Amino acid sequence: MESALFREDVPVSDWSDWRWQLARSALQRDGLARILGRETVAGPAWERLLRLYPCRIPPYYMSLLRLGDAGDPLARQAFPDPRELEDRSGEDPDPLDEEKHMPVPGLIRRYGNRCLLLAAERCALHCRHCNRKRLWGRPASGSRLSRLRRALEWIARTPAIREVILSGGDPLTSDDGELDWLLGSLRAIPHVEVLRLGSRVPVVLPMRITGDLCRILQRHRPLWLNTQFNHPLEITEESAAACDRILTCGIPVSSQSVLLKGVNDRCEVLRDLFEGLQRISVRPYYLFHCDAVKGTGHFRTSTAAGMEIMDRLWRDLSGLCLPRYVQDLPGEGGKVLLHRPTAGLRPEP
Repeated sequence: MESALFREDVPVSDWSDWRWQLARSALQRDGLARILGRETVAGPAWERLLRLYPCRIPPYYMSLLRLGDAGDPLARQAFPDPRELEDRSGEDPDPLDEEKHMPVPGLIRRYGNRCLLLAAERCALHCRHCNRKRLWGRPASGSRLSRLRRALEWIARTPAIREVILSGGDPLTSDDGELDWLLGSLRAIPHVEVLRLGSRVPVVLPMRITGDLCRILQRHRPLWLNTQFNHPLEITEESAAACDRILTCGIPVSSQSVLLKGVNDRCEVLRDLFEGLQRISVRPYYLFHCDAVKGTGHFRTSTAAGMEIMDRLWRDLSGLCLPRYVQDLPGEGGKVLLHRPTAGLRPEP
């Protein structure tokens, strides 16, 4: 089955409408059976898998997949895998202890001067390596608006907070009006100096980056956007144009990639990824070692393998192409730098 099947015969007006894309992103078992084959998704394990970790893939991202190719790096990120049900030592649904660091529901404070606001419950794509996949099947308690108001009140009375990171879920799956209100409410708090958005939307749903959205984001600068490109095949004409629209508004765009076994754990792949990001003016910021999230063990490499790759990249790439290879630790532990270059090796300027 060719991936083009998911784009042909769709009117351009629909395909370019992010709401149309988002409305068709949830895939149940019958939909997966039509794509992957009914025998592939048969059995009680798949019922449990989709109950615990539902599947969302927007048609745009589906059109990038090489269906029928078991080694396709984008399909590995997007399609459910029964290995997500395996119990592995050291894994945890919440490996960063985020829920122990919530002064109010939906707001995480792991650092003294900044906090992370879970501004949305949904994503355009359920990345199978997600460190918050524990939340996918969890019903929300109460209204999102009331939670956001309570979080805003907490931030307003906590003057140590100078930076607020909007995450989720994906904040850019919110409607323009809600996002404008939330950014404006945060900007109105005198001690909040910087806003940051964490979103994969430019990569997986680039048609969401509309002119109206960019004008909203521009109004609330200083604002930074961190996205996540994990493979050079994700750098498409559409995703590059989405990033360019954001950059043109004066908003810096960085990529926080994740080192994923079978996706990008080869020097050649990461070299092409980081050089490709530089070409579209997206700064490679972090390369994260995959968190020990329950249900993601098949994605994790060893840190030794990651450091070996980074040593080779350090020799081959210019400094602007090199992210920092880090591992996030639980609670207030923060990010630890994993790669320290071998003596005598320096990237070119």
